[in-house]
Amino acid sequence: MIKKAVIPAAGYGTRSLPITKVIPKEMFPICGKPAIHYVVEEAVASGIEEILIVISRTKNLIMDYFDHSLELEAFLERVNKTHLLKKTQVPNVHIQYVRQSHAKGLGDAISLAKPFTGDEPFAVLLPDDIFLGTPALSELIEVYKKNKANVIAVKEVADEYLKDYGVIEGKLKSDGVYDITDIVEKPTSNPPSNLAVTGRYVFTSSIYQKLNQLHPGTGGEIQLTDAIRDVLGSEKCLARVSSGKRFDIGKEEEYIKLIQSIHQP
Repeated sequence: MIKKAVIPAAGYGTRSLPITKVIPKEMFPICGKPAIHYVVEEAVASGIEEILIVISRTKNLIMDYFDHSLELEAFLERVNKTHLLKKTQVPNVHIQYVRQSHAKGLGDAISLAKPFTGDEPFAVLLPDDIFLGTPALSELIEVYKKNKANVIAVKEVADEYLKDYGVIEGKLKSDGVYDITDIVEKPTSNPPSNLAVTGRYVFTSSIYQKLNQLHPGTGGEIQLTDAIRDVLGSEKCLARVSSGKRFDIGKEEEYIKLIQSIHQP
């Protein structure tokens, strides 16, 4: 039912400077594979058949990674190292690209996907967030199938870190699922709950209308959180507490823990 996904990957990666001056954060290595590879694998495991990656002009390395390296493949065959060919394989899914010409925020990046998704419901996966265990997106899709409503992945976060995330207010609907009544972007005080948004979403096409009506918000950017808040006035939006373990690779300590967790599950 949800067959298309959008991966916004056009940001500057300011949390990870200075390395992101030359290497996209989405390409940070995690046990031999770049971070975005894991995100694409999660999408495929959740039933996604087509992916749109939103990039900037400095992110061509992402396009190169998901392309065939004909020279490398020919070299491996020539030197009888064909056993290494499987290491060059990337997830078997159709990937398209669109460029975000100016850094106008996550909401603007997602709005560029309208020609790709049309009027279909679609998924969004932020490549900063890597999940181990049950694919977070598959859990959202199951909730969507039952409710035909927007669904957002959330996790419980310690109070001192809530200022770094969008935070929901909601009413428990069923085990692990909440009806969202409000959402606040990076609350500096009095967060509405300890349930933080964690980079996985399923949206109906109505999100585009809300994004197009927005004025720049926090940081002068088009904020996805503001669009979600506007959606709440006209249709249902649910939150699903993800069961998998989540790592934010924009935080060095979590990036290191992720690598350690994969080495020692």
